[in-house]
Amino acid sequence: MIDALKLERLQALLREILPHNAFYAAKLARLHAATAIDSLDELTEWPFTFKEELVAGAAQTGLPANLTWPTARYARYHQTSGSHGRPLPVFDTAEDWEWWMECWREVLDRAGVVAGDRVLVASSFGPYAGFWSGFDATLRRGALTIPGGGMSSLSRLHLARTLQATVLVATPSYALHMAEVAREEKIDTTQMAVRLVIVAGEPGGSVPATRARIAEAWGADVLDHCGATEVGPWGSGDLRGGGVDVLEPWFHPEFLSLETGAAAAPGELAELVLTTLGRVGAPVIRYRTGDVVRPTWASDADVAAGACPWVRLAGGILGRSDDMLVVRGVNVFPGAIDDIVRSFPEVVEYRVTLSTRESLDELAVEIEDRLGAPERVAAEFRVRLGMRVDVTAVPAGSLPRFEGKGRRIVDLRGRSEGDA
Repeated sequence: MIDALKLERLQALLREILPHNAFYAAKLARLHAATAIDSLDELTEWPFTFKEELVAGAAQTGLPANLTWPTARYARYHQTSGSHGRPLPVFDTAEDWEWWMECWREVLDRAGVVAGDRVLVASSFGPYAGFWSGFDATLRRGALTIPGGGMSSLSRLHLARTLQATVLVATPSYALHMAEVAREEKIDTTQMAVRLVIVAGEPGGSVPATRARIAEAWGADVLDHCGATEVGPWGSGDLRGGGVDVLEPWFHPEFLSLETGAAAAPGELAELVLTTLGRVGAPVIRYRTGDVVRPTWASDADVAAGACPWVRLAGGILGRSDDMLVVRGVNVFPGAIDDIVRSFPEVVEYRVTLSTRESLDELAVEIEDRLGAPERVAAEFRVRLGMRVDVTAVPAGSLPRFEGKGRRIVDLRGRSEGDA
């Protein structure tokens, strides 16, 4: 049923963008009658789309390579964070923005956000699409939507308390940082009106320890949401936790095994590949997201019993393929480190440094620890990662804090002593 809907929407997308979209007209030129696709399985023979292609086009013209229409048709401008290279400008038509809102409706339905809620969006409101789209979606839901841009964390806390915000939207890192500031200011976040925290922008909302820390800090439910400016709001968890579902009516997912590069088996570590179904002005087809996930599918019996029929990513986004750390032959994802550190409620913040000593990789973790007992954290690393990790306690407030995506890993391997 869902495959039939996706195929219909993909066919409609292709009919509309070809031949107007020069990028995909050229990319699909070797295919005979691409608009006549009869099965989603045929996509496996189509070329991938890489972010580098879109960025290269923007570097030459100032515009992303995948625009379908002349710029006069577009109503919104955003850009990616540039955390993995040059920022990519992204344009949307008014019709495409309606598509964004349709995707967000599923997220808000799962979260239980209703008219009458008071939603504080704790973001700087820069050019990144995620928080703008969430802001607009809650407005349309009829909620009192509160912009938190240009404010300190303490000011946002006072605003949330004064307006009795019932929903907080933030990155996982920033939700925890706001709770830390509240603790320092003797503000009890569990006694505020916040009943729900929607987290997005970085992994963490489906990492058990991180999710539990956020829920405990705010006395609230937590819902994980996934998206990308160049792709759209493609995934949502639910209030039970445990993972994220790909919003398949609006996105077709594929999964490439990290080990073989072929289609991944259920539960196998894989890179997520997405095709947008409906974003006509700036589509992506077989887009290599770089996100590492574990896909699982509900059985027919589970679906018949009411389970979601869309593919579920156990643990959400586990990391990025270009962020995976190989330390002495062991593959380590940042999410695994986060899960270990966040399992200690006394650890407020942390930073990871990788270096090389006598030709061997060394992994060191600095923690702001209220107990000042880093050895217990080191012991947990030995148990769960099977390696020795040098864990040291540093003074409170000495490590960086993040409002957007957290950047807690510093890799010094391969640098000369002068570079470091």
